[in-house]
Amino acid sequence: MPPAIAPEKIWKPLLIAAAAAVAYWGVLARLGRFWWDDENYSHGLLIPFVIGYILWVERGRLAGLEKRPRVAWGASMVTAALLMLWVGTAGAEIFTQRASLVLLLAGLAVYFWGWRLLRAVAVPLFLLALAIPVPTILFNKVAFPLQLFASRCAVWAMRMFDIPVLREGNIIELFPLGSTTTKKLEVVEACSGIRSLMTLVTLAVVFAYFTGPSDEDGTGGRRLARFRTLRAVLIVVAAVPIAIITNAARVSGTGILSRFYGTEVADGFFHEFSGWVIYVVAFLLLFAFGWVLDRFNPTRGGRGGSGGASRAEAGDTGAEPLAAGGAVASSPAGAAMSVGGNERAAG
Repeated sequence: MPPAIAPEKIWKPLLIAAAAAVAYWGVLARLGRFWWDDENYSHGLLIPFVIGYILWVERGRLAGLEKRPRVAWGASMVTAALLMLWVGTAGAEIFTQRASLVLLLAGLAVYFWGWRLLRAVAVPLFLLALAIPVPTILFNKVAFPLQLFASRCAVWAMRMFDIPVLREGNIIELFPLGSTTTKKLEVVEACSGIRSLMTLVTLAVVFAYFTGPSDEDGTGGRRLARFRTLRAVLIVVAAVPIAIITNAARVSGTGILSRFYGTEVADGFFHEFSGWVIYVVAFLLLFAFGWVLDRFNPTRGGRGGSGGASRAEAGDTGAEPLAAGGAVASSPAGAAMSVGGNERAAG
């Protein structure tokens, strides 16, 4: 049972939390609407529930942490967060306002409890940061190169099947069988794979946290702690190429099928279904990568690996894993292609 907390010890944090909720009410409301409206960040709708579940599971360990407030550092971080909020509001810069919320929460943790609590809640804060939409200019700088990469992969795959094809930027021209005119496939932003990239990275954080190897016999020590951290980092990093490659495979498959069955395959049921299939494949690859990493677990004799214990069962070894637990669902990778000689939009 987690130790009881005296009411007089929590009224100040609760008062500060209420003040922060009032200050950030507008920011949080707009963020929630953005998650609901933008499919690229629809996974953000589940993030508060995932974070809440993590904190609930970890409540005993968090309550048992030694309290070492760092008032000066915490006050500085809170002040910087409020300054970011003011600057973002004055300059109508939404990203700055949202990012200040993460800094504020980190500062409050340091102010009331110290660095140990900040390390303990680093995973929930990281998940919250992943759910904050990046500035549009940065989003476009990432999405467009991914569109070009998917287009090149599709052209390469089609030429492997001796399909005559021409690419101009992110637009692919081909002759479907039985057609007398060329048709165009445009790899639009939704087909760039950035949606699956952001969702899979978030899922990788969750996956790495809940499948970390445990140290039930207490023999792992620092070696296991370092392995857990390295494993989590590698899983999250691996999610990036996995998401990009699987999305490129989906676009390539669509291009090949367009040759034999017409550009209509980039529309409707097949388009949506292939998105879900590729998303499942990406997660299975991520799972397989975690399984391979677990072969190097320094405490292979204990229980661990992809079916391992949660962080709450693993004990406090002094080092925090990078990723956190829960289940994240979102729309699959890629959602649209504009198709055909009439530049018809699909998806």
